[in-house]
Amino acid sequence: MKLFAATVISLSLFASAFARTNRAGAAARTGAATNTSAREPQTISITRSSSQPPQMIEVENFTGSVGVEPLLQANEPSRLAGARVTFAPGARTAWHTHPLGQTLIVTAGVGWVQQQGGEKQEIRPGDVVWTPPGVKHWHGATATERLTQIALTEQQPDGRRVVWMEKVSDAQYRAPVRSQVTASAAPTRAVSDTGTQPRPSQGAIGDFSPKLAEITDNVLYGDVWERPQLSKRDRSLVTVAALIALNRPDQLRSHLARARVNGVTQEELIETITHMAFYAGWPNAVSAIGVAREVFEKK
Repeated sequence: MKLFAATVISLSLFASAFARTNRAGAAARTGAATNTSAREPQTISITRSSSQPPQMIEVENFTGSVGVEPLLQANEPSRLAGARVTFAPGARTAWHTHPLGQTLIVTAGVGWVQQQGGEKQEIRPGDVVWTPPGVKHWHGATATERLTQIALTEQQPDGRRVVWMEKVSDAQYRAPVRSQVTASAAPTRAVSDTGTQPRPSQGAIGDFSPKLAEITDNVLYGDVWERPQLSKRDRSLVTVAALIALNRPDQLRSHLARARVNGVTQEELIETITHMAFYAGWPNAVSAIGVAREVFEKK
């Protein structure tokens, strides 16, 4: 009997020791797996581009229809997030700020951007717009064309990336666009005594016929060219085509330069002249090519 009791006690102690050993081994294996997982290198992640167009919906803090396609979320230690945003014609954001700033990369269409107290500016594919932290602004499509942009924004530790404010009024949205004239592309004009740039006709004929220059600048350039139903780029193409057809080299010369300022490339203007040869005649096209060569070689 004593031998049997001793045997039972020994087996119990062995089983208890075996269980402890198994638990320790399992814990060691789990720890090793955890350490191995922690040491595994990060891998590149690719989010494939979707062939489906974005779903255009009405979104709070926007006016008009907008499609938002998330591209990347902030992954520690990075705080950068991004999305592809498409605005329907007439759509725009509300006024807002970004605590850590924002970068916009325009990929398609034509749009407008404006900071509080500044002039509305046109943006086109390839343009990169940087908005500093805390600057109140809005951006969106023009009244007649879509805009697609990639928006890159850093988020604060609390996750906030944007501070929304009041919506952009129709009057603010329809305000004139600042001229995109640059020092390299703008035709040479005299500067007035006040230090401001004269309007187009004032610089060309204002000294000889001030009233005609005033009417032309106020009605044609101040009203018609500012109407949102056509972009300035499209108006330049229409005007250049009409002047080629009418064989008006003097007016064509200035409007070729203006078209360059309004975003029409030299290659597009040459192709326009080539195309017009079939509708306006070879002599008109050849005359237009001569004017274009003169304008482009002076740039």
